[in-house]
Amino acid sequence: MMVPVRCFTCGNVVGGHWEEFKVRTQEDGEDPEQVLDDIGVERHCCRRMLVSHKDLVDIVAPYQ
Repeated sequence: MMVPVRCFTCGNVVGGHWEEFKVRTQEDGEDPEQVLDDIGVERHCCRRMLVSHKDLVDIVAPYQ
């Protein structure tokens, strides 16, 4: 659904980085590793939160 606001493991805020990560990786075609380094997401648990997220809100919204 929506990207979690905080990392499940360490509690760092990751929700604020989602829009920039999505734009730069999907629309601009940049390497996800480089984008995460540029926006300052260093811990592997926080990186996992952004890399593994699947944005389903547009798919599920009509059924609510």
